[in-house]
Amino acid sequence: MTFTIRPLDPARDAGLLHGWVTHPKAAFWRMRDARPEDVERVYTGIAADEHHDAFLGLHEGEPVFLMERYDPAHRELAGLYAARPGDVGMHFLVAPAETPVHGFTHAVITAVMRHLFEDPATRRVVVEPDVRNTAVHALNAAVGFVPEREIETPEKTALLSFCTRERFERAVGA
Repeated sequence: MTFTIRPLDPARDAGLLHGWVTHPKAAFWRMRDARPEDVERVYTGIAADEHHDAFLGLHEGEPVFLMERYDPAHRELAGLYAARPGDVGMHFLVAPAETPVHGFTHAVITAVMRHLFEDPATRRVVVEPDVRNTAVHALNAAVGFVPEREIETPEKTALLSFCTRERFERAVGA
């Protein structure tokens, strides 16, 4: 499966994202009650932040996932673990589908990880999913993430996990 990834345009893409982040399957995204203008405001803030970026992933020209990349030493995980040079934080959200395609979400996270590791400065990807999100824990493990420990963030109890370039390549046979 081939994906292209482009920078998110908050003004243009907020309406689309609103449908994704308020969908019941996006409960762990914590935006279920957001209004379209709330979504635009959040992503306008991310676009202006030197330590955080958002992207749309497309399959056959259609937007199918959201990806965020952030510097964990400055955002989200700042002060919650000892960040190393080359650490990159990541979030991803697959658009809700009327007819799910087996293996699609695995293909998305694989594409996200490949995109992050295209930058030679990226040495390790860091994630902090909610401890209750067992589906994403399984996906993370499938692409090489290793859980380190539970941490408390302002929003949740999270499972701090790491994936090095080498673990990712072994996991996906790259």
